[in-house]
Amino acid sequence: MNKLRKIIMWAGIVLGSALILLVAAVFMLQNRSFEAPYPNISASSDSSVIARGKHLANGPAHCSGCHFAKEDISLALNGERVELKGGFEFNLPFGVVRTGNITSDKETGIGNLSDKEIARILRYGVFPDGKAVFDFMPFHDLSDEDLTAIISYLRTLPPVHNAIVPREINFLGKAVVSFLIKPVGPTGEPPKETQIDSTSAYGKYIAHSVANCVGCHTERNMMTGAFIGEPFSGGFQMPSEEKPELIFTTPNLTPDPETGKIFPWTEDVFIHRFRQGVQIAGTPMPWGAFKNMTDLELKAVYRYLQTVDPVHKKIDQVVSKAEG
Repeated sequence: MNKLRKIIMWAGIVLGSALILLVAAVFMLQNRSFEAPYPNISASSDSSVIARGKHLANGPAHCSGCHFAKEDISLALNGERVELKGGFEFNLPFGVVRTGNITSDKETGIGNLSDKEIARILRYGVFPDGKAVFDFMPFHDLSDEDLTAIISYLRTLPPVHNAIVPREINFLGKAVVSFLIKPVGPTGEPPKETQIDSTSAYGKYIAHSVANCVGCHTERNMMTGAFIGEPFSGGFQMPSEEKPELIFTTPNLTPDPETGKIFPWTEDVFIHRFRQGVQIAGTPMPWGAFKNMTDLELKAVYRYLQTVDPVHKKIDQVVSKAEG
């Protein structure tokens, strides 16, 4: 009996010590910083460059689909112009993450950041203080030309003073930040520019590097954001920020004849669907911004999706009730 008590006692000491070390490590690593290069990007005052950035930010790159205040959600979903003052919330298992103020306000926005600091955030996922960015933005492989255009447009936005608490996370979230969240950079050498046309090659660029179709229509780990499913096969579950009682599961966009959502769609049907905008209340898809995509861009995306590997994966229900 004494031997059993000793075993239990020592097991308790070991487990308790391990727990203390874990908690200590979590808090010690909260403020770890990372190194990343500063892209050689400078904002332009050229009106055509700014116009390109405006289109990207309010269209396929959907900055206007996330960086708005909660009270502007209906305007954003309808594709109307909203102030990019941030505050929209993503409710995750480990806490709340809010989008930042990306107007030119010097205290609460990006007015005090250099062009290269903004470019590093978008391309390498590292804030000016060295902390890693939660990987919500898909711009690591954005071309130099388009990265310049977006930053040039953001520089033209009037300052809006709106202080944002970027995140409120629980202990699990702190552990995720300490051990799992790391900067995500380009998959290769980002292109200097891209050929804007209706080819599948340009569609791939939009779907992967601009609109992030692959980021939502591929199953992911909700803790780390890591991909765990086949590209574009759907199955990624996202809670609705507008209607918390709903869970949305992304559909399969691969050209599988039996389970692919858009397999029977023609190119015209695909474009028409985007022009319709929001059809299901509470959807996390930024239909408002995507309504602003050009026919050429939508044709390119459609043509690219016809080339991806078909995956037989049936998504039974796109909208379901959240548990509890």
